[in-house]
Amino acid sequence: MTAPVPRSRSSLADGSADTDDRDRLPPVRFAFDGHTWKEIAHLLLNLPVAVFGFVYVFTTVWVSGVLTITVVGVPLLAATLLGARQLGKLERARARALLGLRVEEPSPLPLAKRAGRTQRMWMGLKDPVGWRTLLYDFIRLPWGILTFCIVLPSLFVLWPVLPFIARGLTNADRAMVRGLLSPSDELERRIAELESDRGVVVDTAAADLRRIERDLHDGAQARLVNLAMGLGLAKEKLLEDPDGAAAMVEEAHGEVKLALQELRDLARGIHPAVLTDRGLDAALSSVASRCTVPVQVTADLPSRPAPAIEGIAYFTVSELLQNISKHSGARSASVDVWRSDDRLLIQVTDDGRGGASLDGGTGMRGLADRLGAVDGLFVVDSPAGGPTTVTAELPWRDRG
Repeated sequence: MTAPVPRSRSSLADGSADTDDRDRLPPVRFAFDGHTWKEIAHLLLNLPVAVFGFVYVFTTVWVSGVLTITVVGVPLLAATLLGARQLGKLERARARALLGLRVEEPSPLPLAKRAGRTQRMWMGLKDPVGWRTLLYDFIRLPWGILTFCIVLPSLFVLWPVLPFIARGLTNADRAMVRGLLSPSDELERRIAELESDRGVVVDTAAADLRRIERDLHDGAQARLVNLAMGLGLAKEKLLEDPDGAAAMVEEAHGEVKLALQELRDLARGIHPAVLTDRGLDAALSSVASRCTVPVQVTADLPSRPAPAIEGIAYFTVSELLQNISKHSGARSASVDVWRSDDRLLIQVTDDGRGGASLDGGTGMRGLADRLGAVDGLFVVDSPAGGPTTVTAELPWRDRG
């Protein structure tokens, strides 16, 4: 096998080396080799494929437009755009097989897991990939007729120059596929990611509210109800049985202490006061002191990040330390927090049994989604037998 020839500095300077090999057009061939026959097959298939695509676009869009006066029209148009995505997928596969053109698949529609039907329909109607595919299928009919009418007679009349004709026509096909069926530009892709991340944030916030409601209902609220009942009974016994009433008041006093502790724990789970008052270093030291495993905390932060980033970092470490307490079997752990350029980095390590993963049912996936929603990263390195190292990265934003 011949070793690849390294690219020269001149090729890097003029930008030619930056072109992806798969997007380069193969040279014109002077013989009817396999590539030429594939191009001819692609051009002959243009007509039946274009007819099918045009009929689909014209029929579904026309019917959707007529039915917009009813409740069926808009959902039908959204379904049409979803179907167009599948037609685009088939066309990219055809171009890949017959033209050697490799075009990446567009990103899926950015829908939250709990999105309702209306939200799904609205996102489908705004789908630029679907609209570009509809345009592609609409304009392909005249082109399919033209290429079929040129290539078929050329097989019998213009045989010597047919490879040149096929190459010129398929170059136009390649340009259409790249222009209308390739993935969106980076800005459009980023918008789709942000739409999806917003759904994750909404779902996470709703889950947190449900957790707080459940904790209040099952914890402090139930304890306060029992406390009120106990004080009511003590009041009734105050004259008849002072000693019994005193004992009940003493028990109620203990319930008050427990209720206050539960409320403090709940408030700490929402946003701990130590984080607001003293910053991330002190807050992480506080949560580490409650871990069942000895934890060494090292924070090298020249200043405090924005409150939102600070809160995400705190709760990320808090949940990781809870996992270490419950699942790792570790003897020691460490938490390191530092700033690198415009990023806040967190690394939590333990010497436990390992085997942690994003799909292990310990909340790792939720942490990864939360960090991803703010343009962060979450990486788990946990081989069987340990140690486990979790690295989290957040964008650094200065406090306002």
